[in-house]
Amino acid sequence: MVQEMTNPNSAGNFAGRYGTAAGAYDELLASDGSVRPHWSQFMHWLEELGPAELDRRWVQSRRLLHDNGVTFNVYGDPDGLDRPWSLDPIPLLVDSVSWHTFEDGLKQRAMVLDMIIADCYGEQKLLSEGLLPPELIYLHPNYFRPCRGLEPYDQRRLFFYAADFGRAAGGSFHIISDRTQAPSGMGYALENRIVLSRCLPEIFRDCQVQRLAHFFRCIRETLGSIAPHQKENPAVVLLTPGPYNESYFEHAYLSRYLGYTLVEAGDLTVRDQRVFLKTLSGLQPVDVILRRLEDDLCDPLELRSEANLGIPGLLQAVHAGGVRVANALGCGLAECPALLPFLPGICRRFLNQDLLIPSVETHWCGDPDSRRFVLEHLRSLVIKPTFTGGDPVFCQNLSEHELAELAAHIESTPVEFTAQAQLTLSSCPVFADGTLEPRHVGLRAQLVASGDSYVVMPGGLARFSKSPDTLIVSMREGGGSKDVWVLSDGPVDAFSLLPSPGEPVQINRSGDDLPSRVADNLFWLGRYVERAEGLARLLRSILLRTTDQYGHDGGTVLPPLLSIALDNGAGADSSVESGSGILSDPRFHALLFDEARVGGLQNSLTAAHRLGAVLRDRLSLDTWRIINNLVDERSWSDAFWGGHEVNDVLPALDQLIVSFAAFSGLVGDSMTRGNAWRFIDIGRRLERTINVLRLLRGAAENTSSAPAPFLEAILEIADSSMTYRRRYLTVMQLAAVLDLLLVDEANPRSVAFQLAALDEHIRRLPRIADGPYRSPEEQVVLRCLTGIRLADVHVAVEPDAGGHRPRLAELLTVVTEHMEALSDAISRSYLSHADVANQLGLLPPVSSS
Repeated sequence: MVQEMTNPNSAGNFAGRYGTAAGAYDELLASDGSVRPHWSQFMHWLEELGPAELDRRWVQSRRLLHDNGVTFNVYGDPDGLDRPWSLDPIPLLVDSVSWHTFEDGLKQRAMVLDMIIADCYGEQKLLSEGLLPPELIYLHPNYFRPCRGLEPYDQRRLFFYAADFGRAAGGSFHIISDRTQAPSGMGYALENRIVLSRCLPEIFRDCQVQRLAHFFRCIRETLGSIAPHQKENPAVVLLTPGPYNESYFEHAYLSRYLGYTLVEAGDLTVRDQRVFLKTLSGLQPVDVILRRLEDDLCDPLELRSEANLGIPGLLQAVHAGGVRVANALGCGLAECPALLPFLPGICRRFLNQDLLIPSVETHWCGDPDSRRFVLEHLRSLVIKPTFTGGDPVFCQNLSEHELAELAAHIESTPVEFTAQAQLTLSSCPVFADGTLEPRHVGLRAQLVASGDSYVVMPGGLARFSKSPDTLIVSMREGGGSKDVWVLSDGPVDAFSLLPSPGEPVQINRSGDDLPSRVADNLFWLGRYVERAEGLARLLRSILLRTTDQYGHDGGTVLPPLLSIALDNGAGADSSVESGSGILSDPRFHALLFDEARVGGLQNSLTAAHRLGAVLRDRLSLDTWRIINNLVDERSWSDAFWGGHEVNDVLPALDQLIVSFAAFSGLVGDSMTRGNAWRFIDIGRRLERTINVLRLLRGAAENTSSAPAPFLEAILEIADSSMTYRRRYLTVMQLAAVLDLLLVDEANPRSVAFQLAALDEHIRRLPRIADGPYRSPEEQVVLRCLTGIRLADVHVAVEPDAGGHRPRLAELLTVVTEHMEALSDAISRSYLSHADVANQLGLLPPVSSS
């Protein structure tokens, strides 16, 4: 329920009638309807800005979120992998006094949880003294006996900690849950801050908002300090479950911001009790792993055998001191909600202090008295699984039958259930339809270990409910996020992670830390983008020749062009209607619009986008925007294509081809000339060679007595018409076309140009095996390039008695087969991870017996 109050002085005309949520503490308005003091300057600025200007700026900011590819993946959601991140333009403001008080409580809580983890895997005083029930430890699936003694009990295990909390009706903060495995939210909080500070730069500056850079500097310093043997420049990697994880965007974003290599488990291997990164240049030692992988998934040998996301032997390497993992393995134990009622006693035991921030009222059903209370008050409680971390059950929403079933489950297995009081979360203003509306809000605070204490991020991630009538603050349930502005009493520290102009930096030009998995993805990204561009150019040429401007010549060219597009050979049925009827041809329609058509335009664009998402940490922001836009243009369907008329589809294809050109320009002009660039360019060059060979095969098979219109089309598709006209005017001869598109190494679209580039790339790649002989891929390229250089185009185009050109057909067939062999050779040498591991000495040799 929303209670409306009219307060002309509260938020001016901008807010209009702002209704606070009934029974909730409101972050903006006091109980008398006046604006809280720390909001007054912000609301003054908002009034000056006005709804129209805020909406204009927010449209631009949403576009920035979209262009940056900020997503939150939702398992089981058909659109989960593409769900956009929801951010509100009104931040959540917290005054400095309240925040500093809360900071002290968060630091204390993190220290207590760290001590609990150390004790449970060490001396176990809490169990022997009766401060913790043994069931909460020994029955917990996240208590791993192999982790006992993993770290000395006097060393820190909990490097990163996050707390979900909210305000009660009286305004006091209460902790709802603790996140101790791999707490998420830091990257999203940073992205929210960057976007909102650009949207409201004047307000952000004048409100003296505390900056986040110092917190991220502490992350770097902490991870650098925990490396084994106090290494001066330790190698730190960020371990992600992969692109299908709900927070993958954050993993890629943080790795880029912090300067860490983003890896999946398959990129790492354990040898001699050390962890190594598998790169094209060999094994590189890893000193610290910042993990975003849950405990049980980290080592399939000792933790969860069916998990395929982990690193076999990781625990052994940690035991031996060869690598440090943050957070330490086994920290998930402290996320158990049933620990909350025991924290006050544990805090007094370890720190001789009272717990500064209370938890929300919590009852573990394994305790008889608590279970009795829970069953008597079940309707008003929230039930959570004690161990599994599943979704909470809000009992007030259950029917009588469902409530009785839940009570029976609690009675039968009480230790598996924990109950919490339903906290009426505070409400905050959300910008909707030009005004402010109330939503319930919860916060997540982030902490990182620093020295013998912790540093709290001065801000964080706030999540709000989708409507004033629900208390569920979840992105999965349709809610949104807010940036949290912690206001400063004095000047704001302008520290930045960027080095100051006078600070010396260590020069570093290395670029050899490319995992074979990443090289594989880059190779195929290049291929899919080039495949889509080649097809788009071919389809555009076909559609152009259905229009009146080409007259009869267009109709004669359509069948062989469609045969090339379908790749079905000249003997197949390639008849096609002119005009808009071609778009109703199911074969052509599938090439253009059917995402399930392998090799079709939609299919290739989707594959390129999927690979681009996986490679976010390896691509520039502009490159990612181009890839993202390619798929957006595809997915706009009729809105983008303008319907299914030829004159509507042609402009759409033109726009796609311009985007392809932008992608090629960014790859060619912006990527550092390292192995990452080489593999994406190898993929492009190889695919472009195949595309041009396919066009020339069509020319070789065309026995028409008037091939000029067809040759014009071939030159147009290969983007070489202008060069040809400058050399030969309008005289169309197959030998001249063949010279330009096959053997002219000065033409960036010719086969010879691609082969020369491939030869250069492959010679500069790391050698997998030493020896006096060329590698298989070098031999293939050299054989092809030599054959093309020795080719006599006049001899090749001579027809036989039937009008066919067998020499040309044979040459093109041989080169095409060699291109397929080249792709296989590159994959075997560099991209087949098991083979690469074997060649780099990662796997034992196969016995000859």
